[in-house]
Amino acid sequence: MRIETAEHLEAFRTELRAFIAQHSPGTKHHTGVRAPADDLVPAIRSFTAALFDAGYLGADWPEEHGGRGAAYDSREAFVVAEEIALARTWAPIGAFQLAAPALIDFGTDEQRAHFLPRIRNAEDIWCQLFSEPGAGSDLASLKTRARLAGDHWVIDGQKVWTTNGQLADVGYLLARTDPDAPKHKGITAFALDMRTPGVDVRPLREITGSSDFNEVFLDSVRIPVDRVIGEVNNGWRIANSSLAHERSGVASGSVELVAQLQNLVELASGDAGEAARDRLGRLAVHVHVTDAMSKAVQSHMLAGTDDASDAPLVKIFFSETNLAMTELGIELQGAGGIAAEGDADVAQDGWWQDAFLYARAYTIAGGANEVLKNVVAERALGMPR
Repeated sequence: MRIETAEHLEAFRTELRAFIAQHSPGTKHHTGVRAPADDLVPAIRSFTAALFDAGYLGADWPEEHGGRGAAYDSREAFVVAEEIALARTWAPIGAFQLAAPALIDFGTDEQRAHFLPRIRNAEDIWCQLFSEPGAGSDLASLKTRARLAGDHWVIDGQKVWTTNGQLADVGYLLARTDPDAPKHKGITAFALDMRTPGVDVRPLREITGSSDFNEVFLDSVRIPVDRVIGEVNNGWRIANSSLAHERSGVASGSVELVAQLQNLVELASGDAGEAARDRLGRLAVHVHVTDAMSKAVQSHMLAGTDDASDAPLVKIFFSETNLAMTELGIELQGAGGIAAEGDADVAQDGWWQDAFLYARAYTIAGGANEVLKNVVAERALGMPR
């Protein structure tokens, strides 16, 4: 593992930290990938646009679209993710990190000219319309259909687990355009205007009390043919190419655990007991192992030597460590652990209660841990299905 702390990267980090302090939309009070309140969205859009303008986001884009070309150091993306997490502020919301590479690599000149500036100035928030009720971990089983009718595609189906769908302007949609083709072959990618008639976004109220995910119903939704991204029936390749670009997130999870560990230490500083402190010590080891794994995967990505096990193993280890930490955070409060966020005298403003309720989601989102363990076994270790 070699993540160099080059002088220019440390200068970059210092400059970025000051920039975030100046432009931050405020403190994020809950852990996880959460949807902001409506009144906070304008400030997050402004923050996103400022990050793009300053070159902290989109630096890896082609120069003609605002990137820095050969001057870009790919290590910077991990620094940006880490510093936003350390500042406990809002990361830019939406699926632009998936949509932009799809447009850059596969979109038409007209699509790039229209959408990329609107991503940079945060005029458009994107959402990811991939998962369905029967096609989550097995995404290629998606059933949403698209049929060609003149100069439009007509879409019918349902998506679910759409993060920030209630705030999105554009959806990065996968739909089946050839029902007779093998399941990986007959899928097409689209850019969907979320204000199109027939798009029905329904927020899902979660156990935390918030609505971060949505289900999206598509009833005879018409998408112009010039909003197909790439070639018809090539959507599986485009989606996988996009997902390969979504790399910097591996940096932020371990940073979140390190910050969370300090909260747990403060909570255990009273009459926690020897057994609780022993568990805390073991969890501290797991936190630092997760951070080391994250740094190793970053190193592999930068060197082009990452394999099928890298990101899944970090995600599995992170999510299980996170869950164990939140369980201890609740137990350390004794009877107070059953209090809810907002109750009088609840420890650390109820942060642990919300984190505990959210923690199980991390073991499912981005691929359920059970599925990812199969990925490691089959694709990395060559074991039989």
